Amino acid sequence: MANLSDRDRTCVVSNKRPTVADIFRYEKVLTMQTIHRQTRRLAWVAAACMLAVAARAAEPTTRSEDELIAVLKSDAPPAEKAITCKFLAVWGTEKAVPELAPLLADEHLASWARIALEAIPGESSAQALRDAAGKLEGRLLIGTINSIGQRRDATSVSALATILNKGNPEAAAAAAVSLGKIGTDDAAQVVYKALANPAAPVRNSAAEACVLCAEYAQAGGRADAAIALCDAVRNADVPKQRIVEATRRTILARGDEGIPLLVELLKSYDRAMWRVAMQVARELPGSKVTEALAAELVGLPPDRGALVVYALADRSDTTVSPAMLAAARSGPPEIRLAVVDLISRLGDASSVETLLQVAVGSDETLAAAARAGLASLPGADVDAEIAKRLETAEGSSLAALIHAVGERRIESATPVLLKQVGHADGAIRSAVLTALGETVALKNVSVLIDYVAKPAHPEDAETAAKALHAACVRMADREACAAQLASALPNSSADARGTFLETLGAMGGAKALATLHAAGKSDDALSQDIASRVLGEWMTVDAAPVLFDLTTAAPEEKYRTRALRGYIRLARQFQMPVAQRAEICQKSLAAAKRSDERKLVLEVLDRYPAIETLRVAVEATKVEGLKDDATRVAMSIAQKIGGKSAGAKELLAMIGQEPVTIEIIKAQYGAGDKQKDVTAVLRKHASGLRLIALPSDKYNDAFGGDPAQGVVKKLTVEYKLNGKVGTATFGENEAIMLPTPK
Repeated sequence: MANLSDRDRTCVVSNKRPTVADIFRYEKVLTMQTIHRQTRRLAWVAAACMLAVAARAAEPTTRSEDELIAVLKSDAPPAEKAITCKFLAVWGTEKAVPELAPLLADEHLASWARIALEAIPGESSAQALRDAAGKLEGRLLIGTINSIGQRRDATSVSALATILNKGNPEAAAAAAVSLGKIGTDDAAQVVYKALANPAAPVRNSAAEACVLCAEYAQAGGRADAAIALCDAVRNADVPKQRIVEATRRTILARGDEGIPLLVELLKSYDRAMWRVAMQVARELPGSKVTEALAAELVGLPPDRGALVVYALADRSDTTVSPAMLAAARSGPPEIRLAVVDLISRLGDASSVETLLQVAVGSDETLAAAARAGLASLPGADVDAEIAKRLETAEGSSLAALIHAVGERRIESATPVLLKQVGHADGAIRSAVLTALGETVALKNVSVLIDYVAKPAHPEDAETAAKALHAACVRMADREACAAQLASALPNSSADARGTFLETLGAMGGAKALATLHAAGKSDDALSQDIASRVLGEWMTVDAAPVLFDLTTAAPEEKYRTRALRGYIRLARQFQMPVAQRAEICQKSLAAAKRSDERKLVLEVLDRYPAIETLRVAVEATKVEGLKDDATRVAMSIAQKIGGKSAGAKELLAMIGQEPVTIEIIKAQYGAGDKQKDVTAVLRKHASGLRLIALPSDKYNDAFGGDPAQGVVKKLTVEYKLNGKVGTATFGENEAIMLPTPK
C-alpha cells in the first residue's frame, strides 16, 4: 500500500471516511500491487472481484450494515464478499470488525478486508490489525503491516518495532515504512536506530521511513528533528534515491539556512541532485531564496541559468531584483533572453531602463524581446515612465520608446510625438506616424490627414496612410472623423483621395456611405473606381440604396456593373427580411443587362426559398434567354417550400406547369445493387403537377435513410403522365420534375 496518494493517506490520517471514489482509487493501487507481488492465482481473484465491482458501478448500497455483515457470515462467493468489504469501508462501523478480522487470514479476501479495516475508525479496527500482525506470516503479514501504517496507528509502534528488529527481511522492510507513515517521535527513534542495521533491505526501508518521519516532523513544527533524520540518511550507506529524497527534505526543513545547499546543488553535475535543486527552487519559500537564485544566474552555464530563470518565474514571491536586472544587461544570451522574458511579466517602472538598454543593443533577438517587454510591462506607472523618457530621448532609444508608446497606446505622449513628425531621421518619422495611428485623438487626427494630403517626405506616404487608417477605424465618433476626411477630399492629390476613400470604406457609417456615393457619381475616374469597389465590399445592408442608384448613375458601364454585383451580393450574403431580399433580386433582374448578373440573381433566389423568391423566379422566366434557367430555379424553390401550397401551384401554372394526372408505377433510390423501393413515398407526395415536392430537399431524409453510404445515388422513376408511360432518372437531391413522355 506504499504507493497510495497523499489524498488517500490524508483520508486515513484524518480518520475521514472515504467516498466510493476513494475506495475505487485505493482498489486500483491494491490490484497493481497484487499483480506485481502476489501469485498469479491471487491476481486472478482480484481481477474477478474487479469485474464484479464494475458490474455494480459503485452504486450506493441500500442494505443495512447488519445485512452486509450477514453476507460476510454466509457462504456467499468471494467476489460478493469482496464487494461487501468495499461497502463496509464506506458505511461500516466497529460492529463489522469481528467479521472482518478473520478475513485477514484469507488469502482471497484479506486485501478487501484490510480496505474496510483501514477506513473504519475506532480502536477495535486498529486492534484487529495488530492482533493479526502477531499471528500472520508471509504476504498476509506484509499486507497487514501496510494497513497499520495507512491508519497511522501510533499504538502499534512497539509491535512494528518488534517485527522490524526480529522479523524476516520483507516484513521488517514493510514495518519500517509503516513506522515512517505513523511518523511520531517514537516511530522516528525506531527507524533512526534501524538505519544503522547492516541488513541492506532494512536499511533502505529505514531510510525511506526516516524521510517520511522528517516530513511529519517538519509539518508539526519540529524542524530540528526533521533535519537530524534527513542528515542521517544522507550520511548512510543507502541507495541514491533515498539520499536524493533526504536532501530535498533537509533543504525544505532548514528554510533560509538551506539556501547554501540549494546553491551548491545548482552547480552540481549530478543529474538527480540538479533535479532536486530545480524542484526545491520552486518549493522553498522566502524572498532570500529568490534573491539567492537571481544572484547565481551570472555564474551558471547558459542552459542551466535559463532553467533557473524559469524556476523563478514559477515562484509566487518572485520580484525583479537588482541581480536580475544585471543578468538581463550582460551575460550569456540564453540567460539574458530568459530574464528579459521574466522582467516583461513581473517588472514595473523601475525595469524600463534595463529593457531600454537591451532594446537598443546589437543582438536583434534580445532587442526584439526587450521591445516586446516594454510594450507589455503592466501598470500605469510604466506608461508615465515611458512618456517622461520620451521627452529627452535621442537616437535608437527614441525609436524604441516611440515604438512602446504606440504599442501601449499612451495618449499622454501624443504631444511629444506631434513635435517629432518632422524629424530628420526617416526611421524616427516612420515610428512616430505609426505611433500616432494608435494614440492620436479626434482633435489631432487632422495632423495625419494633412500629412497624407501633402506628405513632407514622399517616402512616408505609405506609412502615413496606414497610420491614418488605424487612427480612423478606432475613433469613438466615427461620423465626426469621416466628416474631416470628406472635407479634405476636394483639394487632395489622387493618391490622397484614394487613401481617404479606402479609409472611409473601412470606417463605415452614414457619412462615409454618403461620401462614397458622391465619389461614385463624380467626374473623377479614380474616385469612381475606388468608390464602386469599396461599396461593393460594404459590410452592412444600408448600402443597398446607394449601390442600386449607382447601377444607373455611375458614369461608366464597368462601374455600373460593379455596383450591380455589389447590390446582388447584399442579397446573397446578409440576413434581411425575405421581402427585402425578393425586392433586391427583382430590381437586380430589371437592371441587369448581361446573363452573368442575371444568373447571380437566380442563385440568390435558389439559396433562399420562399413564396416571395418563387414569385421573382416565375417573373424571371419572361426575361429573354432566361426562361429555362428561371424555370429550373422556380421548380427547385417550389420543391423546397412544398409545391402543394396554393400560392406555389398558382405561380407554377403561370410558367406552363399546368395540372396533370400522374401515376407512380415504381420508384427506386440507390446505387448499383443497393436499391431502396421508394414508390410509396413518391405516390404520397405526387400531386397534379409534374413537380414532386418531397418533405425534405435531401433524398436520404425524405426516403428514410441512405441505402448506399459514401456513394452518389440516383432516383429512377417509372410513371404515367396523362396516360403516357415514361421513365426518368434524377441525381441525388435533384428537383423531381417529371418530363412529358414522348
